[in-house]
Amino acid sequence: MMVGIRMRDLRKIYNSPPPFAAGASGFVAGALGRKRQPKPQIVALDGLSLDVSPGEIFGLLGPNGAGKSTTVGILTTRVRPTSGQAWIGEHDVWQEPVAVKRLIGVVGQRPNLDFSLTAFEILAFHGAYFGQSAPERAERAKTLLDRFKLRDRADQLVRGFSGGMMQRLSIARAMMHDPRVLFLDEPSAGLDPQTRLLLWEIIREYNHGGKTVLLTTHNMEEADALCQRLAIVDHGRSIALGTPGELKASVRFSVASALRPAL
Repeated sequence: MMVGIRMRDLRKIYNSPPPFAAGASGFVAGALGRKRQPKPQIVALDGLSLDVSPGEIFGLLGPNGAGKSTTVGILTTRVRPTSGQAWIGEHDVWQEPVAVKRLIGVVGQRPNLDFSLTAFEILAFHGAYFGQSAPERAERAKTLLDRFKLRDRADQLVRGFSGGMMQRLSIARAMMHDPRVLFLDEPSAGLDPQTRLLLWEIIREYNHGGKTVLLTTHNMEEADALCQRLAIVDHGRSIALGTPGELKASVRFSVASALRPAL
């Protein structure tokens, strides 16, 4: 069964801490009697609505701070929206978080691996969390370690891994329970060109098995190479939506129109 994603009017407003709050202690001279100033608000998402079709590789493309990671955080139950709704398949993300977590795999921007475990143990423990039997998770772990070219490091502690190796292992871990929807937040950041091409190949293979993939990136080459459709996001809003070809054609048309001499 293939699973899609829906978002309706997602808003997320963060309240930043007051200046110097982290280092403050006790009373500040002259502060008594002053009115407390309201905390400044940061609008990360401003009414975002999108549909990702089942079995699609969909990209969120935009600059840093556009709201891409906040969107992924909401869809994966890690960030509570200020308002709006989101669904993974038929499940409301915030009404049915347990059901949602069974369907998804998540790779964040930064690896969060347990440095006290080996690569094989990290994958095996993850499989156990999702109810895989010992033989099943051992076989699955070996297959993924081979695919991500980490088999020779299977029994080594990950604290000695390079950043690229940790990223590959993080993606392998997210695939360990064979999720229906895979979220990749800046998956190729910091990877060398050879490893990036390997990653793109693995993502395509995973999608060909009927899985839905949502990835965030600010790399236009990556978006063009992988995504069947893209939403360009800025200031928490979707400002353009279409296939890579459609979006490139619209840009060329806009540029040509701007350069056309006035009659």
